[in-house]
Amino acid sequence: MMSVLALIAIALYLVASALLAGPLLNGSDVRARPALAIATLAVLAHAGVVLGMHRGALDLHFFAALSLVGCVVAALTLLVNLSRPVAALGVIVFPLAALLLGVDVFAAAPTTPQPLGWQIKLHVSVALLAFGVLSIAAALAILLAFQERALRHRQFGALLRALPPLTLTETLLFRLIGAGFALLTLTLLTGILFVDDLFGQHLIHKTVLSIVAWVVFGVLLAGRWRYGWRGRRAINLTLAGMTILLLAFFGTKFVLEVVLHRIV
Repeated sequence: MMSVLALIAIALYLVASALLAGPLLNGSDVRARPALAIATLAVLAHAGVVLGMHRGALDLHFFAALSLVGCVVAALTLLVNLSRPVAALGVIVFPLAALLLGVDVFAAAPTTPQPLGWQIKLHVSVALLAFGVLSIAAALAILLAFQERALRHRQFGALLRALPPLTLTETLLFRLIGAGFALLTLTLLTGILFVDDLFGQHLIHKTVLSIVAWVVFGVLLAGRWRYGWRGRRAINLTLAGMTILLLAFFGTKFVLEVVLHRIV
């Protein structure tokens, strides 16, 4: 049953991506509503698979966590498009969510969720939101880099004309970074309050890298406020901070679970 639901979710994600990608490639107007409606069904199906496969519990094993993150990021992408029409985000996010879901269901070994107290569940939930929001900011930074490069080289092609104005993309980027920074700050605070043994729970590397990412995003926001940073500097710092955060969230788990085959 979960396999069938997963296939439905993957198909819906890919259909939504195709509907969004077509107009971007030929330069026509993007009609995002049908695609986002289909993507909403995909997210609901994806969430159903996550709940069904992992018994309604929060499973933090490597591939299960990746699938959950994919679902969260896809859902946040839909929410972002309610206020700011950036349909091109879906072309990046939805196929990735489909891939992560497919790996968890069809390639990864079954896992059993570990019992977690409400404190750790709160900490993990805030961390997932922080990671999701900053992931969307990173996707926007990639779009912004493409737009800047095209404008610099005067390549006014169909794809560039179909994308949102550069100023809108940049404004949304910093709003997302601000929200993600606040959530990341809350993640670190709840970690300090609720995590007992950083070394015993293999969390020291995650904590150090998360703090480094927090500093990078903090410096970017301060530079934006004080010096008006934008463009290439903002893009590079956003992608650098997100890379560090990706290592913090999944680097250690990958080494321990996939390379060393140690379940933590």
